[in-house]
Amino acid sequence: MPRAATAAARTASPPALLSIGQVLARLNPEFPDLTPSKLRFLEERQLISPARTESGYRKFSVDDVERLRLILSMQRDHYLPLKVIRTHLDDLDAGRTPNLPAGTTVARPSMLSAERRYTRDELVREAGANAMLLGDAVTASLIVPSDLYGEDALAVLRSLVELQRTGIEPRHLRGFRAAAERELGLIESALIPVARRKDASSRAKAAELAREIAGQLEIVRSSLIRSALTKLQS
Repeated sequence: MPRAATAAARTASPPALLSIGQVLARLNPEFPDLTPSKLRFLEERQLISPARTESGYRKFSVDDVERLRLILSMQRDHYLPLKVIRTHLDDLDAGRTPNLPAGTTVARPSMLSAERRYTRDELVREAGANAMLLGDAVTASLIVPSDLYGEDALAVLRSLVELQRTGIEPRHLRGFRAAAERELGLIESALIPVARRKDASSRAKAAELAREIAGQLEIVRSSLIRSALTKLQS
């Protein structure tokens, strides 16, 4: 075969597909809870459709990996149930740019979208706060003390800065932690039938069910607050 034809054939060859292990190696730094059973569970729920070899092994394309990253980001950052995520993906596949129920547009995340971590001083600086406010937030159990903080802690501290300007201090929000723990108790009770089964598939289903329940509780909570605000303004 002529050299030019050989080069053209090489250029036209399809990109290499990835095994489950290679997919986990790419995504685990950003999503450490991702396991082979979770991948199989997502396939069962028809959110991903990896190729299969003649021997039945799953093989993932680069697009499959990006789709997984989007799914996992929507679960982690927005607590969305899989049926909502699947509808969102269907819209994306159809060429539309849908919004999440809360109205936030989700862009396709890039390979560099791993969550940034902040030291204590960096967290205070990025949030426009001060060390005292962070200490009060930790004391009120609104932020868990750590050597490094994630985006959730940054978002909470920024909100506390704004609330402080209205006279609302972290000590006024101590009940939030108790309410969160009560919700966690509800979720744990609902998971008992699934959690009793110790196989990997059941663990994946329990994790997904926990996210779905948390999302539904968030909807109820938001509705109650909106109703209360409507009464306050009337």
